[in-house]
Amino acid sequence: MLMPHPAVLRKLVDEYQGVRESGAGEHHPQARDLAYTLCVSTGTRDVRHALETARQWLDAAAAADAAGRHTDDGPRVYA
Repeated sequence: MLMPHPAVLRKLVDEYQGVRESGAGEHHPQARDLAYTLCVSTGTRDVRHALETARQWLDAAAAADAAGRHTDDGPRVYA
């Protein structure tokens, strides 16, 4: 499975949370679009699972960067 670049994933999470915190409900078009993109990006079907997965991946990427290494040895593919 392709994994989004951590910066792209961070932006999606931040935008989704921003829309939700602005008072727009989960049925707001932008919230739906962001939820869908998060699900596709993380290979999940529910935005709660997508957010959980995204946070785990972001934590792993931050830990790898702090350790001075990448999370994989293969070619990098950014979505």
